[in-house]
Amino acid sequence: MRSISSALQAKLDSGVTTLARCWVLARRDGVVQGFTDHDTDIMIDAVVCRAGTGFTASEATSRFDLSVPDTEISGALSDASLTEADLAAGRYDAAKVETWLVDWSEPALRVLTARGSLGEVKREGAAFTAELRGLADLLAQESGRFYTATCGADLGDTRCGIDLTDPAYRGTGAVSMVTGTSQFVASGLDGFAATWFRAGRLTWTTGANTGLSVEIKQHRVENSHAVLSLWQAMPEPVGVGNAFTVTAGCDKAFATCRNRFANSLNFRGFPHIPGNDFVMSYPKPGGGGDTTGTAYG
Repeated sequence: MRSISSALQAKLDSGVTTLARCWVLARRDGVVQGFTDHDTDIMIDAVVCRAGTGFTASEATSRFDLSVPDTEISGALSDASLTEADLAAGRYDAAKVETWLVDWSEPALRVLTARGSLGEVKREGAAFTAELRGLADLLAQESGRFYTATCGADLGDTRCGIDLTDPAYRGTGAVSMVTGTSQFVASGLDGFAATWFRAGRLTWTTGANTGLSVEIKQHRVENSHAVLSLWQAMPEPVGVGNAFTVTAGCDKAFATCRNRFANSLNFRGFPHIPGNDFVMSYPKPGGGGDTTGTAYG
């Protein structure tokens, strides 16, 4: 239940209000931005909610189930607020959003009307529309452990236990030649065997994509130099000399966990779980009924 101050309630009851809506966005990289549909900036705590960004919101609806509510915010892309490059780079993915109803004549009179995160973002020209997802949406997502032959942990997390700061599993390098939109020759990785960084993570430390991370699709060695292919093109062009860090990859198979990382005790999968062939098998006439596969199709 929302708590509304008596002063704000008195203004609401008067029938003549000076209200505006404000949104405070907190990105996962720590950047906090504010926006308002009012014609002048409004301060909420230490956040300036900028006007003139074209921010508006659709009518909000609430439901009793855990489905995503029909709420959207829209605005304009500009260098002073939300940029197209930031959206393309995923910097606003799952950003936390607070929606405030504020008396613009006295900003201290305000009430928090919703809290959630950004969902799907659509762009068209210099405008964007973003879906607002409430906290209940987290309860609608599947969670828990799955019974699979592959490992359910991510390399380097607390369940895995591998220390990715170990030089054996971590490298630094720079782009020495760009051979495609998502492929380049790297220097500094000559001491690592081919495929060592496949399925690993690359994080840019210099250049236009600084701070962004991407999964490595392929790591091969050609003429004694490492060639890296990324699963997706970066939002900004990759240039010669751009530096990065990379961490080892894991295909989450038991053999890889045992042979490459000597970490089989922490394997979080079920390598001996019966596969689809076993599940779909059936007795054959004359079969002995053993479990070697000779008695089943």
